[in-house]
Amino acid sequence: MATKSSGIVVSGPDFPADAVPLVASFEGFSSKPYCDPTGTWTIGYGLTYQPDGRPVTAFSAPLSKAAALQALELRLKAVFTAVWQLVNVPLTGPMEAALVSFAYNVGVTALAGSTLLKELNQGNYGSAADQFLRWDRSKGVRLPGLTARRQRERETFLKEVPERASADQPEVA
Repeated sequence: MATKSSGIVVSGPDFPADAVPLVASFEGFSSKPYCDPTGTWTIGYGLTYQPDGRPVTAFSAPLSKAAALQALELRLKAVFTAVWQLVNVPLTGPMEAALVSFAYNVGVTALAGSTLLKELNQGNYGSAADQFLRWDRSKGVRLPGLTARRQRERETFLKEVPERASADQPEVA
């Protein structure tokens, strides 16, 4: 645990332990390359790059579950570092895990320009949590899998909110 700001002890900069199983549960595992719903070549647990850094293609070599989990953890740690640099309010471990999952899926750049981050950095934890639900489309089409993912990310985010924000915390449905 470390202090992010305002003297409140929160998790971080330690990597949130729940991030890998959370993301893996959404992504599912495929040892062979496949095209995801957006048309992006993917392997393992939603990885678009192979462990050696090359982009995944239709001709990428299969990946074992162990290698995929290791690659996922490394990627999520990089995403976590980027997320941590964007946020200027206290976060708990579940909040970090939800944000890492979200940023892994939509990209750190999308998070950086989002209303979710704006609300979060204003200390509006409940409003920020509600913003997860707006990100359930790909190319303008609502995808049921993304809707379920965003609901679970929101629930995870709200699992443990810093005390000073409890008045802003909505009920988890």
